Amino acid sequence: MTWVAAVARLRTRREPGVLATVATVRGHAPRDAGAKLVVGRTEAWGSIGGGNVEAVTIDRAREMITTSKPEPELIDFALNDKVTNRHGVQCCGGTVSVLLEPLPVVRAVAVFGVGHVGLELVRILARQDLDLHLIDTRSDILTEQRLGVLADAVADVHVHHTPLLPEEVLETLPPGTQVLIMTHDHAEDAALCDAALRTPHLGSIGLIGSAAKWARFRKRLATEGGHDEAAIDRIKTPIGLADITGKEPATIAVSIAADVLRTFEAQEASSLVRG
Repeated sequence: MTWVAAVARLRTRREPGVLATVATVRGHAPRDAGAKLVVGRTEAWGSIGGGNVEAVTIDRAREMITTSKPEPELIDFALNDKVTNRHGVQCCGGTVSVLLEPLPVVRAVAVFGVGHVGLELVRILARQDLDLHLIDTRSDILTEQRLGVLADAVADVHVHHTPLLPEEVLETLPPGTQVLIMTHDHAEDAALCDAALRTPHLGSIGLIGSAAKWARFRKRLATEGGHDEAAIDRIKTPIGLADITGKEPATIAVSIAADVLRTFEAQEASSLVRG
């Protein structure tokens, strides 16, 4: 398996990893500069030369995987019989530097409703390294032509056309996904809010709309849905930054996107403190 395919596999599995690259070589060494090794929690793909260099690299990579917010590292190795090594002697005679780059689990966002505001929002979010899920019941909203503005997206974009039950997509979303509910239909929004509260692996839940809309939803979630106050409080509404008050779709989208990124950073900072 190529290192590119290995990185893609970790991303698909939503597992953290480390990409190890032979950065520099002086003298004789088992592999040339540019050789790569991808390390996961229990598997590794590729090779940077075997022996002590590779074993130490794998050990350190797995230590990094358990760290809350690892930073890239450079490890130097002297390949001679005078150096005491953790995993045996390598006496090729040269020196090697290995760069270790963390491969974190990619953030995920799901946008339910890709109307005027939704399209402006996903245009912004598509510039981030995300798993970005677009869900809508209307096929004309998800045409290739309309979504052509995402052709150069940095994000990995997943399009879901769900003509009947968009809430079924919730179960398939990656753990920790931020869910944004902003469809064209208040009944659809209400069903999604109820279903999202019943889907424990999700991250934050945001709902677009007015205070009056939320008052109706809140009552319905309690009386018909049977959700308690603590569960209902998981839903944030309105979404976006309170001090950005413009009503143009692009302005609302900027506000929501900023709020999404701020939420991710707050969650990661909290995880770092707990770690």
